[in-house]
Amino acid sequence: MRGYVEFLRTPYAARLLGGTLLGRLPTGMGALVVVLFTRAEGGGYSLAGALAAMHGLAAAAGQPVLGRTMDRLGQTRVLLSGALLAATGFTLFAVVGIHPLPVAIGAVVLAGFATPPLEPGLRALWPDVLPGPDQVQAAYALDAAAQEIIFTTGPLIVVAAAAFSPEAALVLTGALGIAGTLVVASSRPSRAWRGHPRAADWAGPLRSAGLRLLLLALAAVGVALGVLSVAVVAYADRLGSESVSGLLLAVNAGGALIGGIVYGARPRPGPADRRLPLLMAGLALGYLPLMIAPALPLMVALTFVSGIFLAPVLACSFGIVDYLAPRGTVTEAFAWIVAAMGGGAALGAAVAGISGDLAGVSGAFTAAGIGGVLALALCLLGRGLLRPAEPTVTGTQTFAA
Repeated sequence: MRGYVEFLRTPYAARLLGGTLLGRLPTGMGALVVVLFTRAEGGGYSLAGALAAMHGLAAAAGQPVLGRTMDRLGQTRVLLSGALLAATGFTLFAVVGIHPLPVAIGAVVLAGFATPPLEPGLRALWPDVLPGPDQVQAAYALDAAAQEIIFTTGPLIVVAAAAFSPEAALVLTGALGIAGTLVVASSRPSRAWRGHPRAADWAGPLRSAGLRLLLLALAAVGVALGVLSVAVVAYADRLGSESVSGLLLAVNAGGALIGGIVYGARPRPGPADRRLPLLMAGLALGYLPLMIAPALPLMVALTFVSGIFLAPVLACSFGIVDYLAPRGTVTEAFAWIVAAMGGGAALGAAVAGISGDLAGVSGAFTAAGIGGVLALALCLLGRGLLRPAEPTVTGTQTFAA
């Protein structure tokens, strides 16, 4: 763990990580706060779910757009304007409610699309802030693990705030995004960061075949995560206890947190493109036993195990992005990772609903295993595309094969 202590002692490292986690809390709050507010306004579950889905899809679409803008203009203006616009969307929704519906939809879409790209921005900063590639990889692992805090803490904040006032919960969601963004955007590394000059083409980082493959694989991981979020609800319904779904999601997040911390603290032998298929195999093997949907004590253990390889997979993928992203497109490349997983999760939630209706709880969990296996297959089939052609300079660091 000494590597983490050294990491946190590095100037700006703790501030950037902490500010990013604070500013990203709306990511873990957005869907739930939209649903709770819509229900409080008298809207049905269909409308609540549709508005939450619009918010999530808008956020997935906005990240690459804002990431590309950040590569061109720097971080400060993009982050701050995004946070302010997203907060405006949440506040507007709180003021107008669900009527008139077109205004409500516009507010929810604005809140999602303008979500500041703190996550890709942080990963673009690490090579400039940290002294070497090993520290950068440890930061990626800690970053991937710590984001599980967002998805456990965020919903708890929403529930507590909504008990006081659903409108206040919406406003608080936007305010937390502004607060965290200010912590990051006002730091010297963020203010000084500039992207490298880039080729003038519309594809940006997507012109890299290896990156396209990696995005597909991580979208499949996103499918598995989306399936899991719905399948645990079906499992809880079968047991007749709503609280079980929250327990299983928290246990899964705990597994990811521990897996990421352990991965970042240990030596990582071999190049990232060779490690990723092994980590993907661990992830797929973790999801497959869930289809048994056994009694709760064993299900808790299986759900914990299924989360262990998630953060290592993400951390390893971030290292691969460093050398696959064409020059001048690193923030947009990381933003595409966010979009791919978000889109995959939305698809996975829909697939879980269909498979659950057709084949019950076990059928819903089977779809998660299929997502994990598909991600592994893509990595194995396209393994050659994930290799760096030559050492590549990203930020101030050089990453070699």
